[in-house]
Amino acid sequence: MNKKFYISTAIAYTSAKPHIGNTYEIVLTDAIARYKRLSGYDVYFQTGTDEHGEKIEIKAKEKGESPQAYVDDIASQIRNIWDIMNTSYDRFIRTTDKNHERVVQDIFKKLYDQGDIYKGTYKGLYCTPCESFWTESQLVDGKCPDCGREVHEFSEEAYFLRTSKYSKWLEDYIESHPGFIEPESRKNEIMNNFIKPGLQDLCVSRTSFKWGVPVNFDEKHVVYVWIDALSNYITFLGYNVDGESSEEFKKYWPCDIHIIGKDILRFHTIYWPIMLHLLGLELPHKIFGHPWLLFGNDKMSKSKGNLTYADDLVEEFGVDAVRFYMLHEIPFASDGNYTRELLIDSINSNLANVLGNLVNRTIGMANKYFDGIITNTNVNEDIDTEFKNYILGKKIIIDDKINNVRVADALEEVIDLFRRCNKYIDETTPWVLAKDEIKKDRLSTVIYNLVEGIRIGTVLLQAFLPDTSDKIFYQINTELNDFDSIKEFGGYKSGTKVNNPEVLFQRIEN
Repeated sequence: MNKKFYISTAIAYTSAKPHIGNTYEIVLTDAIARYKRLSGYDVYFQTGTDEHGEKIEIKAKEKGESPQAYVDDIASQIRNIWDIMNTSYDRFIRTTDKNHERVVQDIFKKLYDQGDIYKGTYKGLYCTPCESFWTESQLVDGKCPDCGREVHEFSEEAYFLRTSKYSKWLEDYIESHPGFIEPESRKNEIMNNFIKPGLQDLCVSRTSFKWGVPVNFDEKHVVYVWIDALSNYITFLGYNVDGESSEEFKKYWPCDIHIIGKDILRFHTIYWPIMLHLLGLELPHKIFGHPWLLFGNDKMSKSKGNLTYADDLVEEFGVDAVRFYMLHEIPFASDGNYTRELLIDSINSNLANVLGNLVNRTIGMANKYFDGIITNTNVNEDIDTEFKNYILGKKIIIDDKINNVRVADALEEVIDLFRRCNKYIDETTPWVLAKDEIKKDRLSTVIYNLVEGIRIGTVLLQAFLPDTSDKIFYQINTELNDFDSIKEFGGYKSGTKVNNPEVLFQRIEN
C-alpha cells in the first residue's frame, strides 16, 4: 500500500476574483502534490473557498444580490482559474456546504460543552476588510497591521475560545517539533510576537451580521470566521465529533503540510493547533507560510490598481510559462517580484534558450544524421560517464528540495540538468563527428545520450510543467515517464524513431 500524503492550500476568500499573488499558492501546492504522486505516494490534495463573513454580506448587498448568489459567482471564478492553471486538486471545497456547516456547529458545541468556549463581551479595534480584531499595541501607525486600513472601535456580545489557557502548551509543542512551522523566520515571528507574550482569548462568534454558520444553541450568534474556515481541513474528510469519523479521515489525517500565505500564518499556527488539541486530534506535520508575490516590489491590491490575473497572462504566454515563473522566481523565504519584463526575461532565458533550444537542436540532429532513429551504439568516452552520473544524481537532490518545500530550488535543478545537456553538445561537437564516417557510431551514442538525458530531465519536469513535458515525451516518442524509469541511464529504447521537432517556447521580443 502506498504511503499517504495530504496537502492543502488555505481556502480562498470569495470577496473578489483571485490575482496572481493568490494564484501562486495553488500552483506551488500543485507542484508538490504532483511530485509526491510521481514518487508513489497516495496523495490527497484539497483546496477551495471560504464563503462566510461580514465583508461578503456587505459586498453582496452593494451588488443587490443574496450572499449565496455572490459567493456562487466568485467561487466559480476561483475554481476556473485553478483549472486554467492546470492544478490537480482532488477536492475543491466550499464552506457553504451544508454538511460542513453542520460539523462546524458540532465542533463549536463540543468546545462549549467542554468549557473551552465561553460567552462574554468583545470590546476592541476591528478591521472589516481583514475581519480581524486588534489591540492598540498591535496597530501600525494607528491602522490595521495586515492591510494598513482604518480600524474602528467595536463592542458586542460574543463567544470566546480560551486560547490564553493553552499558550504554554502551544509554545512547548512548537519548541519540541522542529519543522512544524516553516520557514524558521516565520516560526520566530509567531513565537516572539504572539505566543511568548501570552495569547489573548479569541473571539469566535458575532451578532452584528447574519452571513455565517448559526451557533445552534444561541441563534443570534454566527460562528466567526476561524472556527468555520479552519475546520474545512477535517470536515470534508468526514470528521465527526462523536468519534465515528469516515475511513477517508482515518486514512489521510493528519495533514502532512498546509501551504498558506504568511499573512494568515498566525491563525494556522495558533488557533488551529489549539482547536485540534481540544478535539483530541493529531496536529498537522508542517505548516508552511509562503512569501508573497509582489508587483514591482509593491503588494498587489485593488486600491493600488496593480492587480494582474493569471487567466490574462495564460492567454498571452501559455499556462506552463506562467507556472514556470511562479514556481521558479519566488524564493523559499522572501517575497518574489512580478513585472511583465521579468516574466518575459524568464521565458526567454530558461524556457526558450535552455529547454526549447535543447530539444529542438537534439531532434534536429537526430533527423539530419540518422533519419530520426536513435540508436545506442555504446561507443562511450570518459566524458559520457561524468555526464550520466550528473544526470542520474539530480533526482536525489530534487527529492530533498521538494521535501523541504524549496520548490524554486528544485525547479532550478531541473533547468540545470537541461543546461548540462546543452553543455554536452558543445563538449562532444556532433557536427564535427558527422563529417567523419569512422565516427558515425560515436555520433550515434552522443545523440542517444542526449535524448536519454532529455527524457530523464522531462520525467523530473512533469510536476512543474505537465503540458510541456507531455509535448517533449511526444517529440522524443516515449511513454517511459515514471520515476522507476530514471533509476539507471539507458531506459530509452534503442531504435526508436523520434517525431518532428516543434517549438516549445517562442522567444518574446520585449
